[in-house]
Amino acid sequence: MGNFKKWFFVTALIVLVTVTSACGGNGGPVNTAAQDGSDQSSKAANGGGNGEEVTLTIAWWGSQARHDATLQAIEQYKVLNPHVNFQTQFSGWDGYYDKLAVQYSAKKAPDIIQMDAAYLNDYAGRDLLADLKDVNSEYIEATVLDGGKVQGVQYAMPLGVAALGMVYDKTVVDKLDLQAPEIGWTWDDYFAFGEAAKAKLGEDKYVYVDQSGDLVDYTAYQYSMGKGYIFDDSGNLAIDKDTWIGFMTKMGEMRDKGILTPADITTTDKELDPQLDNVIIGNAVARHLFSNQIGSIEALKPNTYAYASMPYGTESGGWLKPGMFWSVNAQSTNQAEAVKFIDWFVNDQEAGQTLGLTRGTPINSKVIEALTPTFSDADKISLDFLEKVTPDAQKFINDPKGWGNFKNDYKTIVEKLQYNQSTPEQAYEELIKTGNKYAEEAKK
Repeated sequence: MGNFKKWFFVTALIVLVTVTSACGGNGGPVNTAAQDGSDQSSKAANGGGNGEEVTLTIAWWGSQARHDATLQAIEQYKVLNPHVNFQTQFSGWDGYYDKLAVQYSAKKAPDIIQMDAAYLNDYAGRDLLADLKDVNSEYIEATVLDGGKVQGVQYAMPLGVAALGMVYDKTVVDKLDLQAPEIGWTWDDYFAFGEAAKAKLGEDKYVYVDQSGDLVDYTAYQYSMGKGYIFDDSGNLAIDKDTWIGFMTKMGEMRDKGILTPADITTTDKELDPQLDNVIIGNAVARHLFSNQIGSIEALKPNTYAYASMPYGTESGGWLKPGMFWSVNAQSTNQAEAVKFIDWFVNDQEAGQTLGLTRGTPINSKVIEALTPTFSDADKISLDFLEKVTPDAQKFINDPKGWGNFKNDYKTIVEKLQYNQSTPEQAYEELIKTGNKYAEEAKK
């Protein structure tokens, strides 16, 4: 982890010191051919293969900013490779993996798949992903690459790295004359801010979006309390009973006080949706998010938000993670072309200029250097946040094989608490029973 953190410190420092303009992160191509081997990536992509027409199906999830940048990058690649056509499938997070499972069952899964760490071990373990050993990794840190490996095989190529933290509406905080959340604030500060803000907000506004049904929220809390990750080294569920019950009890108290959004509002919340995200539409003041999402929320309401770390206990609660990956379908008949596209996507500087930070801080150090003069104000905010939380960040760990859908069952269990249909003690027992079922299935 030390090299990983060092690399980000150096990268962030270079970025913050050498930024000279604030033009948009999706600016036009620049001439970087003389700088490094990324020009070789463009040349390798240009007119590659045997020239026969091929259609690659590519799927990803994300915000509108990510969609737009990805489509623009694909158009750039098509200019370099006129024999390659694309069928794109993009959506929000909800339902993405349900659809992918159906596609694999029908042997119609995309050639190129945006992959999440929670599902990587599962898909790789079932031999559904191809080896990406042929992607050039000369300017990519080995520790970053390791995030996409399963048993030493590069089944996924990281596309960026992001840090977990919180966003809050600074216009509301300033108007109410509250002490703002900050880097390094504690859970006591978090609870006190909730009480103070609620007292000034009134009945129909809330302080925090209730994200207790998101496993990310509790994972951060358990980490911060010094209880380690939610899975042990053997891949077994390791949610600490007393810590979990205490956390859920406190969340219930905050719901009762109107500090957290009530269940009916929580269930319709959709992160970064301009009509459904409760922070964006003004129902709540704060929520957690990853640094690679800063550009998206800043684009929706510029000069509105500020950022804080996840609250600390005895340790930090946040971590650095690959924002997402590209993987290649092992069933694809176009694997070579798919791998070539991924190589270009992560190594080409002009592609990097188009994509900006829509998938987190790029993993290629040369791409970062080329991007530096073009960073937008939102990009600078994202990288500044990344630099500040990196020193105390927890180690990133991929979820074990077979547990990819656990987060969905976890959410269902916590929703019963949100609707007062269960107690924390009952919910914990259900959680453990559910975990035992996953453990048994994972052994098969």
